[in-house]
Amino acid sequence: MFYREAGQFKSTYAADMAVFPIRQDRIGIAVILLLAFVGVPLIGNDFFTSTVMIPFLVFSLAAIGLNILTGYTGLISLGTAAFMGVGAYAAYKLTTFFPGVNIIVLVLVSGLFSAAIGVLFGLPSLRIKGFYLAVATLAAQFFLQWAFVRVPWLFNYNASGAIEVPQRLFFGIPVTGASASPETRYFVCLVLVVVLTWFASNLVHGKLGRSWMAVRDMDIAAELMGIKLLNAKLLAFAVSSFYAGVAGAMMIFFWYGGGEAADVFNIRLSFNILFMVIIGGLGSLIGSFFGAAFIASLPTILKFGLPALGVPLSGATAEHVTFMLVGALIIVFLIVEPHGLARLWQIGKQKLRTWPFPY
Repeated sequence: MFYREAGQFKSTYAADMAVFPIRQDRIGIAVILLLAFVGVPLIGNDFFTSTVMIPFLVFSLAAIGLNILTGYTGLISLGTAAFMGVGAYAAYKLTTFFPGVNIIVLVLVSGLFSAAIGVLFGLPSLRIKGFYLAVATLAAQFFLQWAFVRVPWLFNYNASGAIEVPQRLFFGIPVTGASASPETRYFVCLVLVVVLTWFASNLVHGKLGRSWMAVRDMDIAAELMGIKLLNAKLLAFAVSSFYAGVAGAMMIFFWYGGGEAADVFNIRLSFNILFMVIIGGLGSLIGSFFGAAFIASLPTILKFGLPALGVPLSGATAEHVTFMLVGALIIVFLIVEPHGLARLWQIGKQKLRTWPFPY
């Protein structure tokens, strides 16, 4: 009875084509943003912010990038972690060359370097697709991961081969480094994710997004309609890699605070991002958040939530249970609901619009 569009008249084309045409949806988005900006800092502690919320935001941004490429354009990629690593190393080098520039600007600019590498490795998509394109992006994963270890210039010839994140201030407040508080790093990640999600929503609902979906459905028909496959596919790789690069820079600078990035951005991370997209829902921005929330929070819930409820579970057992649950859910969703959690959310909203009537 509360989720109704009766009485909500649309007098303009813009209102009729709005992303959230129902008032309740817009109120829900406002409530979610209010909880994210106000509720989480007030209620959550440092542990919750560092181990749940910041990873959730980083993985959400990476999942959005992969969803643009795989869900909206239909191009399979197994090298997301490598493009995230490019963004992380690019941000590290930019902080070395431009120490006086704002760190948030450098994190965003690092995505441009990742986009350029993504376009380079996306060139084979003009001739191959499907399994063969997946193998090509997998080769990019292995090559870039090798470069992260074998090219010492990337980590400033550090003997340990690790990225050492310097302290940077934003209006006098530390946002990176050991002195940066979890709340500050969370706010920076949240603002970046909100802005980039809004940008991605405008992309996929505009002319470019429609061309991507046409290529996904049938590239030959899209080309006959006048869509240039070269521009559409390479732009999809560029935008996807840009988001992955920014997510990688956020992971190192605002989550890990440094470390050996070559070990972080491995093939396992690429598969985890792909699993988030599959479970959350292909071709859905909100599905990226659903998948990231599930996979990012599941290990923490198993390791700390169940023991708090009196269910003893060791860390190694929790990791094995995580693998089994994620694998089982992937099989279930691919068979029962290929569009993932986003489709279940859409069905639930549709039922609310007609409740208590059956149709």
